[in-house]
Amino acid sequence: MPYCDIGTLESASSSFSSATVASDDSHLNNDLKIFYRTYGRGPTKVLFIIGLAATHDSWGPQVRGLTGTDVPNDDTWRGGDGDGDNDNECGGGIQACAFDNRGVGRSSAPVNKSDYSTQIMAKDAIALLDHLGWKKAHVFGHSMGAMIACKVASMVPDRVLSLALLNVTGGGFECFPKLDRQTVSVAYRFLKAKTPEQRAAVDLDTHYSQEYLEEYVGTEKRRTILYQQYVKGISASGMQSNYGFEGQLNACWTHKMTQTEIEVIQSAGFLISVIHGRHDIIAQIYYAQKFAERLQPMARMVNLHGGHLVSHERPEEVNQALFDLIKASEVKMSPHDWTNLPTKQSWWKEKRMLFVRTNIQGGSNVSMKFCLLEKLHQCLIYFFGLLILAFDYARKLLQNFKPVRVGNSSS
Repeated sequence: MPYCDIGTLESASSSFSSATVASDDSHLNNDLKIFYRTYGRGPTKVLFIIGLAATHDSWGPQVRGLTGTDVPNDDTWRGGDGDGDNDNECGGGIQACAFDNRGVGRSSAPVNKSDYSTQIMAKDAIALLDHLGWKKAHVFGHSMGAMIACKVASMVPDRVLSLALLNVTGGGFECFPKLDRQTVSVAYRFLKAKTPEQRAAVDLDTHYSQEYLEEYVGTEKRRTILYQQYVKGISASGMQSNYGFEGQLNACWTHKMTQTEIEVIQSAGFLISVIHGRHDIIAQIYYAQKFAERLQPMARMVNLHGGHLVSHERPEEVNQALFDLIKASEVKMSPHDWTNLPTKQSWWKEKRMLFVRTNIQGGSNVSMKFCLLEKLHQCLIYFFGLLILAFDYARKLLQNFKPVRVGNSSS
């Protein structure tokens, strides 16, 4: 089985658990290992990062669509840096890698919540790129995986060819679903699910739009067909451990992209697609739109008819959007030709973007210089605000000293 050895956690007392049903020697030590699969061969590399409580095979429709196969490569073959020696006609020469995040599937599951964050999990993904020998790749993430992908892009922007964010939010309170009867019911059933059958039933309502589930495929409703597939899949991979789920959930709640990280991504030069299902009850499309606007002019918003797992509900449209992103990146399309978002950028933001871009290209350390510049900007805004308050106070004070007209007495 292909595993990427991440290393041992800093906390020696931490223990791990395998989320897989089968016993494997890879999980009998305290080393953290990430399970992965590669598909197809070619110079174009794609790294898929899956979301909360999901395993690598959730990327099935995209793996098949982009590489032309869902049969994993031989475990002993890892591929090179994409020099074209492994090209084939299938899928246009794309090699893809999908993996189980820490805490789920066949990857190790740390017990402590502190061992889960989107930044830590981004380091796992970067270690996997190193393990595969990929210097650069298109990085595509779904839900929590999209949050992780953002961290990857901000940490190693020079290794990202393009960024696709499916059903993403900014993390924190934005992960909280819209409150209505359906979402409350789904949340309650999700927390109570203890068997593959119970989990499968609630996953369907979480992942897909009701309209899609009620459609007939032949003589059966799609809900019935998908339910059987989900039960089989969950039974094969095993139920996620409580600490794996709680750790990943903690990563979502604590996720945040700072303005510095956003501007590093904007300045890196790669194109971005924010793809979302407008009927998503988990990640509200409002927040995805706002996040896409933060990434302009590099981002394009793709709004599709579907739920949280729009990659399964609308696979052809999602795959086409991913192909468009790869092609636009290869021909080096201008961001202003790529984006479909309104352009709103202040003079100050343009100067900051130019500063970050110049320092990235020059290979210098952006963080210290940028933080000082950002602090100076905040101080200027603060003192400007004080001047306005002082002026307003002085104006009111002068009004109090105005002479009061006294009318003639009528005596």
